[in-house]
Amino acid sequence: MKKLVVLIFMVLFLASCGQHFTKSEYLQHDTMYKNWDHMKFSWFGPDEATSQDVEKSKEQQWWGIEVPYVPGQ
Repeated sequence: MKKLVVLIFMVLFLASCGQHFTKSEYLQHDTMYKNWDHMKFSWFGPDEATSQDVEKSKEQQWWGIEVPYVPGQ
């Protein structure tokens, strides 16, 4: 019974990881981040995106799951 529960958990976990992997466009690029600015934003700043971050992402063509910019927060 324990093996069945572990197996079901693993299947669900891998399915959700696969969906996230596809949505992030990771496999379409040869690197994880476009440049150092992209990495710094992904690691430290996605909770508080600014208009400057939006401009940088457009200029430098970052990829990944979109982080919405909400003005006035």
